[in-house]
Amino acid sequence: MEKIASFQIDHLRLKPGVYVSRIDRYKDVFLTTFDIRFKEPNKEPVVDVPTLHTIEHLAATFLRSHKEWGLKIVYFGPMGCRTGFYLIVEGEHKSNDVLPLLREMFDWIEKFEGDIPGATAAECGNWREQNIDMAKWECRRFAALLKNPSKENLEYPGQSA
Repeated sequence: MEKIASFQIDHLRLKPGVYVSRIDRYKDVFLTTFDIRFKEPNKEPVVDVPTLHTIEHLAATFLRSHKEWGLKIVYFGPMGCRTGFYLIVEGEHKSNDVLPLLREMFDWIEKFEGDIPGATAAECGNWREQNIDMAKWECRRFAALLKNPSKENLEYPGQSA
């Protein structure tokens, strides 16, 4: 079997950032998958499960409710390695296209108050495993990177625009 594209990225050189992981075409629709990499792989501790879970609930709620982007959001969820998230958006996009949306989302998460959306037994299969304080901390940390990202935070190692 051929090695899939995401396993061909040099994770030893990968920095936190927002990367176009792939662009797929389904009939007449393009889908862009973004790698939203919170942690430097194999160097930083991964995001713990309760924090990852809370970010997933809040981010998915924000993104699907967004006035401009909401109908273009296909998926938001954690990576199995727990170093970040995948965001799938309808259309052909570049990393810079979604930076304003992500900045807005992380600001919203950082300021979020109240009950975590979807965090009840009737709505979630593991509703108790949440950590709002660490979710806000991780989002604040990542949002700081998004204020002034460099090329190494927007293009996979070894790629050029």
